[in-house]
Amino acid sequence: KAGQRVKAKHVRELAKAGVQSLPIPNDYPVGKILAHDLPDPATGELLAQANDELTAEKLEKIQAAGITEFQTLYVNDVNRGPYIANTLRADPSRSQWEAQVEIYRMMRPGEPPTKDAAQRLLHDLFFSAERYDLSDVGRMKFDSRVSHRRGPIPGVPGKDHPPGVLSMEDILAVLKVLIDIRNGNGTVDDIDHLGNRRIRCVGEMTENVFRIGLVRVERAVKERLSLAESEGLTPQDLINAKPVAAATKEFFGSSQLSQFMDQNNPLSEVTHKRRVSALGPGGLTRERAGFEVRDVHATHYGRVCPIETPEGPNIGLINSLAVYARTNQYGFLETPYRRVNAGRVSDQIDYLSAIEEGQYMIAQANAALDGEGRLTDEMVSCRYQNEFMLSTPDRVQYMDVSPKQIVSVAAALIPFLEHDDANRALMGSNMQRQAVPTLRSEKPLVGTGMERIVARDSGVCVIAKRGGLVDSVDAGRIVVRVHDAETEAGEPGVDIYNLTKYTRSNQNTCINQRPLVQVGDRVERGDVLADGPSTDMGELALGQNLLVAFMPWNGYNFEDSILISERVVQADRFTTIHIEELSCVARDTKLGPEEITADIPNVGESALARLDEAGIVYIGAEVKAGDILVGKVTPKGETQLTPEEKLLRAIFGEKASDVKDTSLRVPSGMDGTVIDVRVFTRDGVEKDSRARQIEDAELKRIRKDLNDQLRILEDDLYQRMERMLVGNPAEGGPNGLRGGETVNIDYLNHLPRERWFEIRMQAEEINEQFEKIARQLDQQRKAFDKKFDEKRRKLIQGDDLAPGVLKMVKVYLAVKRRIQPGDKMAGRHGNKGVVSMIVPQEDMPYLEDGTPVDIVLNPLGVPSRMNVGQVLETHLGWAAKGLGLKIGRLLEARTQVEEVRGFLEHIYNGVGEQNADLSQFNDEELITLCRNLRDGVPIATPVFDGATEQELRELLRLAELPESGQTTLFDGRTGEAFDRPVTVGYMYMLKLNHLVDDKMHARSTGPYSLVTQQPLGGKAQFGGQRFGEMEVWALEAYGAAYTLQEMLTVKSDDVNGRTKVYKNIVDGNHRMEAGMPESFNVLVKEIRSLGINIELENDALPLPRTE
Repeated sequence: KAGQRVKAKHVRELAKAGVQSLPIPNDYPVGKILAHDLPDPATGELLAQANDELTAEKLEKIQAAGITEFQTLYVNDVNRGPYIANTLRADPSRSQWEAQVEIYRMMRPGEPPTKDAAQRLLHDLFFSAERYDLSDVGRMKFDSRVSHRRGPIPGVPGKDHPPGVLSMEDILAVLKVLIDIRNGNGTVDDIDHLGNRRIRCVGEMTENVFRIGLVRVERAVKERLSLAESEGLTPQDLINAKPVAAATKEFFGSSQLSQFMDQNNPLSEVTHKRRVSALGPGGLTRERAGFEVRDVHATHYGRVCPIETPEGPNIGLINSLAVYARTNQYGFLETPYRRVNAGRVSDQIDYLSAIEEGQYMIAQANAALDGEGRLTDEMVSCRYQNEFMLSTPDRVQYMDVSPKQIVSVAAALIPFLEHDDANRALMGSNMQRQAVPTLRSEKPLVGTGMERIVARDSGVCVIAKRGGLVDSVDAGRIVVRVHDAETEAGEPGVDIYNLTKYTRSNQNTCINQRPLVQVGDRVERGDVLADGPSTDMGELALGQNLLVAFMPWNGYNFEDSILISERVVQADRFTTIHIEELSCVARDTKLGPEEITADIPNVGESALARLDEAGIVYIGAEVKAGDILVGKVTPKGETQLTPEEKLLRAIFGEKASDVKDTSLRVPSGMDGTVIDVRVFTRDGVEKDSRARQIEDAELKRIRKDLNDQLRILEDDLYQRMERMLVGNPAEGGPNGLRGGETVNIDYLNHLPRERWFEIRMQAEEINEQFEKIARQLDQQRKAFDKKFDEKRRKLIQGDDLAPGVLKMVKVYLAVKRRIQPGDKMAGRHGNKGVVSMIVPQEDMPYLEDGTPVDIVLNPLGVPSRMNVGQVLETHLGWAAKGLGLKIGRLLEARTQVEEVRGFLEHIYNGVGEQNADLSQFNDEELITLCRNLRDGVPIATPVFDGATEQELRELLRLAELPESGQTTLFDGRTGEAFDRPVTVGYMYMLKLNHLVDDKMHARSTGPYSLVTQQPLGGKAQFGGQRFGEMEVWALEAYGAAYTLQEMLTVKSDDVNGRTKVYKNIVDGNHRMEAGMPESFNVLVKEIRSLGINIELENDALPLPRTE
């Protein structure tokens, strides 16, 4: 009907009826915007221009000219705004040239525009490949965001642009996106989406730094060429590579992201190398980073760990890569998914970035599958466009690879992680990185299955490069004779592995490798040959399995304190070796060179007993705090001598009074054994006897090592020759070997090996092999000689020391630290505490069979922290240990092998659902397996896919332990049972690198601050304890006036008073006279510097006389 509003329903009905147009009332077009110019059909005069808003007058003119049809722009207030029309109407420029000038004026205010300059400016901004580069990443992101084809647009002159620069189509596409967003149709980018955050790897940053260096070189070369005398210069004269080297050195030496590797244990090494930081050059700063950047984002799933991040100001800015994450060619993080076709999960794995992931339906790893890999549930829980939703199986396109793909390496090592609160899991994963490698590593009874992978990938274990037989083993070297099948032509048939022995790590822990194999063992490629620090049989072993009881014990485990048994200390369970490096530097001073010597003034014989004639401590010496390690004397400034002293000097020559003792001594609170000494001497400075001795010993070791290696390789080649010679007919040879005669072992034994090459065989291919072997032998000997010469040259040449340094001596001390009260310990669930007391074994609570517990924890530490994983670990650990003991009992009772096999079958395949084939072991191998399992059956409970409560009960029942996980304990001191059953089991405990020995500190007198004359602070400066504002209040509150006075004066910054008190104490006179503190003088000076004259009047008031 006339006057009725047209709705969508009407439009559909009109279209169905084939109606193309509708008559409109005369006032309808008023306010609409014209799409094209409207000329008068009769005269050609413009009635209205394109983009004009129609008014009633213009409409009358148009009707008067007889025009009945024209096109307008379709705009409205809801979702089609007239933004471009309004902009064009407001824009004063009417031609391309005017627009370019306008841009030029804005960009270069004050400069007169010329046509060329204006065109060049715009062209260089976006369209010139020399000046502008969008880069591959930029083009990929741009195209995915504006999602347009780089094809021709009607009315736009098309050119084939390189992808690195913008084209007109690109700019139009950007406009379209922005207008869509303004109209409320598009989506605004999320800055924290991982599709908008790239990983910049080391290589890329090094490349940028290198490019900066090259630019500097280029500038220098251009300057040289512009000079008049540039003819006849060679490239060597022109190019100076120093700027490149300097830029690279600066980047690796002082960049915020070039960090000192965390080498506490293998895990800390791996996680440090897998760290992702939002800080650093070009990144955020701690202060400016808000909550959103730090928060967990949906796209972190499978890419960045939501758990492992530091506590404190860096939380959320420093993250860890998830277990399976990798970067793609553009630097975006990808995570793997299994492809799902029509509801069936295939084994094809695709890596998806956060940009691609949003458009797919992705099922979780724990979705139920049938035998053929089909999704069985009617509705499957999925992720789609960063939201969780339910979907039918046929719409699912991908599925997670594994439940643990969302966490990082450290978090994946926490069993029952799914039962821990996130805050505590964060602490657990961070504290595992601080565990100190113990003297004897012990792998956890309850692990997650990641332990072996981490140990292998960390590089601390020695892995077999090729399979073969172990030929010889000692503490420092393993030799493997490689299988012939794995030996390529020209390769040596022997692999030699040198082990690292007692080396210092960056955190002063000890790196030491121990061989696991024995002579005659068969090894395959990838097998573990030697354990490193914190590994046990090729598995990561950061701590020890301890028998734990959750109960209070006389208040000694109040507030997270830990009570441990003396047995743990006696068995050296938590004994660690730390290697401290102490260095002594002899410099060239103004008064003359410092000298390293054993001739030190005013030092008794006993103090020099451990030094050799060069003044350096010998290896193996046991030293304690204050002992001299390296004797050093420094020239003293000349003092004014009395005539008598001058006479004595002239008669007896220079005496010890010109030098002072600046020897290197063992710092306070440290004692240990000297295990290594290294002497570094500057080029041109004569080496002392100790340096020559160390050099000779090192050369001898290298020569012996290389000779051994060569001998092993030669033996291998001669053995191969022997196999070819024996039993084959010869053509002739030395020692009367005639043609046609068969070579036997006796003949070869009587002939020197070098002459074997003179034997000619009838088979030509054998002779060819001999020639090859002869060539190989010759090459190897030459290569070893060259290697020796190289190492010798490196040893003999002087060291590159800092300017002014003549000689440097480094002494390495091995310090053995047992666990003691004050040391920090922790489990893997963020359950940390400090050892409060070590109790004799006989006083500890004990089980019904008389076994005393190793450690007592406070049960109140569990409920409020919500890290129940530790309790489940305790139960499972007890079951694992109980199963081991049961296997031990079966072995002791000489049970039938088949019965033992059945028991193991039940453990592995019944409860564990492992499908382990135990029938492949013969009886002897099965008994060996059982012997290895006597200390406990190791159990893996993977993250988010761990053991269920039912399985826990089943394992406890199998081990003949109470299914509740609780038992009656008896007090070790009285022998009485405790009132309630106590949770008991085995928990994996770590000793962290926060040792009380490193934190203990005491001072009598020491260095003072120059300005305030107060003692310095901190252990490193050998400082005093701060007596602060609140401590002063405390003494004031007690009315302890004299104590307060001595705290603020003689014990702090009353310079004269403190020397007087020291002298008085030495004299046995315990009087104290407080003077003026130096800080008061500083305050007076500060006030004077502000222009206020403040003076002290110390006119003593006359005392009233009394009769």
